[in-house]
Amino acid sequence: MAILNVSLRGTAASTSSSSLPSWPHLSNSVPFYLSKKPVIAKFPNTTILSPLKLRLQASFGKKTRASLSAIMATGGQEVLPPALTSTSDPPPLFDGKTRLYISYQCPYAQRAWISRNCKGLEEKIQLVPIDLQDRPAWYKEKVYPPNKVPSLEHNNEVKGESLDLIRYIDSHFEGPSLFPDDPAKREFAEELLSYTDSFNKSVFASFKEDGTEAAGAAFDYIETALSKFEDGPFFLGTFSLVDIAYAPFLERFQPFSLEVKKYDITAGRPKLAAWFEEMNKNLAYKKTRRDPKELVESYRRRFLAQK
Repeated sequence: MAILNVSLRGTAASTSSSSLPSWPHLSNSVPFYLSKKPVIAKFPNTTILSPLKLRLQASFGKKTRASLSAIMATGGQEVLPPALTSTSDPPPLFDGKTRLYISYQCPYAQRAWISRNCKGLEEKIQLVPIDLQDRPAWYKEKVYPPNKVPSLEHNNEVKGESLDLIRYIDSHFEGPSLFPDDPAKREFAEELLSYTDSFNKSVFASFKEDGTEAAGAAFDYIETALSKFEDGPFFLGTFSLVDIAYAPFLERFQPFSLEVKKYDITAGRPKLAAWFEEMNKNLAYKKTRRDPKELVESYRRRFLAQK
């Protein structure tokens, strides 16, 4: 077998092919079949990048605006660590690593988790899930005194509050921008972000009652908001922090309203229906989603037990 030695400047991306069955198992060489004799090209001192990391390096540098399509459509499921409990040891705190403390069940924490994924920061921001029903004492004592999630450990500081964190992640880390440059869109974004608490409270209140009038008015507001810009199906036309702020709650409101209240929140609201359809194509978001049945049961315990 002839050997062809090749020296590379740069990196190689791993790919798979039915004609190259041994490729996924080689660390620094690729077989090429020239004529009838197989030839192996050896690449010394090279780094094999995953397709995601290669695309990120090629697409943007720090604070450079880039298309979200590559990030949003990225496949591959992240292996999620188990939630830490009162018997769990803390991670090595303030050692220079960036950590995002979340709960898998918390919609507020999900906002920050989605932002991390949409920026392509899975390898730069470590997830540290907390069991909120059995939370470790060290989290309040050593990490975040308010004892809530999400919180972000970065540059030897810890920051909290979900809407503040999604802005922080967007502005302090590399990746595609999640906030628009257009002044009109920025102004509308601020209005929508300010409305999130009022929206959630209106829907929560309706879940405790028999009717759906309060929720209907809130969802009508969302439908109107989604109609403002015509350059895409999202709140600002293109995907942004506003979609991230609303997604975890709409993800919960839709199945609970349909199954328990027998109320389809997308009926007569085509913009909202299209928004759900597009969000469900966003794999960076889908990696954070919970089982709808689990969400419904959680809301049953929360709201129906109070009646």
